[in-house]
Amino acid sequence: MVTPESIQANIEQGMPTDHLTVVGDGTHFEAIVVSEEFSGKSRVQRHQLVYQTLGDRMREEIHALSMKTYTPQEWQSLN
Repeated sequence: MVTPESIQANIEQGMPTDHLTVVGDGTHFEAIVVSEEFSGKSRVQRHQLVYQTLGDRMREEIHALSMKTYTPQEWQSLN
């Protein structure tokens, strides 16, 4: 079974993050990802970066992952 912790670990290993949370029920997951890597990138490009960190898991194990992606500056302005 896929866990929020395993998804979080994959993302952390694949890209630098300033803040990362993943919650879910084993089927549907939600992630908040804050990374400098997102600077200058569109929302689609940001999601593609996260999908790359998850690789085949997105096609084979993770059926629903919604994401909110922010640069550190965007995240700071929200909090």
